[in-house]
Amino acid sequence: MPHDFALTGAHALVGTVSCNERADTATRIDVPVRAERGQRHDATNITVEIAAGDRLAGLESDWLGLTGRADGANIFMNPTLVRLAGEAYPSSCCALLAWQDKDAHRQLVGVWAFAMARAPHSIIPVTALTTPPMPHSYLGTPVIDRDCLEQVLDAMLDCVADDEQLPKILALDAMDSDVATMHALSRVLAARGSAPCILGRSQRPKLASELDGKAYMEKALSSSSRKKLRQHRRRLTEKGALEFSILTNADAISRAFEDFLQLEASGWKGRQGTALLNHSSDATFVRAMIAALAARGEACIYMLTLDARPIGMQVVLRAGQAAFTWKTAYDEALHDFSPGMLLLEDYTAAFLADDGIAYVDSCAFDDSGYMAAWSERKAIAQIWVDARRGRSISFALLCRIQMGTLALRNHVKTIYRKYLRRK
Repeated sequence: MPHDFALTGAHALVGTVSCNERADTATRIDVPVRAERGQRHDATNITVEIAAGDRLAGLESDWLGLTGRADGANIFMNPTLVRLAGEAYPSSCCALLAWQDKDAHRQLVGVWAFAMARAPHSIIPVTALTTPPMPHSYLGTPVIDRDCLEQVLDAMLDCVADDEQLPKILALDAMDSDVATMHALSRVLAARGSAPCILGRSQRPKLASELDGKAYMEKALSSSSRKKLRQHRRRLTEKGALEFSILTNADAISRAFEDFLQLEASGWKGRQGTALLNHSSDATFVRAMIAALAARGEACIYMLTLDARPIGMQVVLRAGQAAFTWKTAYDEALHDFSPGMLLLEDYTAAFLADDGIAYVDSCAFDDSGYMAAWSERKAIAQIWVDARRGRSISFALLCRIQMGTLALRNHVKTIYRKYLRRK
């Protein structure tokens, strides 16, 4: 394997290092970005640091300010989550933090978090900077100040390219492809003499509407589907007290999250070994994540109960005016009553009635699940990017191999599905 695609040594990433400073150096040195590297640089320098561990603590106010100025929201770039993931998982998690000296103070203008790992879905053992940066995260788009998108992206790519210990491939497994940040990345790469390698495109449901809950569901679902849901709801009320609630208190969320973990583990995910409780590192991470976010009002639980017993639960994360339906679970013993769809009906109405929510990201892998009832779609792309300037023959070759492998895999899946339909 070419040396520049391998992870050379153990990149400790304790504290911070600049783009040109070794990770075991105790002194932090930020490297200013030269003005000629950006397309619209003003006289103010942008600096980028590679941060992990304790350096990611204490950035709450900086992060909050950035989310208000960013082109788009992404809860999975939250520095607190990156720090907690680094503690729970053995793989190295780090974040590129971009700063700008503005109005006599230093302002955070960009966060892009990664894990150093094998590129997802690759048959070639290529070590890359992968994002989303941690398990159970579903969006890899960086959070960047809308006023300096290209400057920050250019500076971040230079930071990766200049660091001798970082892989040069960025494997972006869930990039929001129809936002200004992605368009800015394409322009920056073109100016650097490079281009993104787009490995796949998909769409997933999102919620963004001016309608109220009743009008929205009337438009989204057929009359027969709505009638069936009304019947299910009525039959459940005959069994006991059916209530919908939203938990926003941090202590209540922590207690209810334990119920959620048990509910998830009792279902098909538990049987398949993919529930959060099936792996101690997952359980450690998500418990710490929910506690941290709930303490700042950035996590809540939407819940459907029958005689005070949870039968459907949706964990929701918040970043700015965006909400993310992160994880859901329901009582499979009540499968015939569609508790998941009933909960969807309730929290859809609650989302649309919340003036603090501009849109909701479903975090779904595609639009084939029950959340496909939402009419709006978010375009997602799987992309590889070379951080270096100019065109790399080795990168182009790897992309060709990866694209050919994915095409062959999809072809085999298509043939297999046709075979199953004929049986």
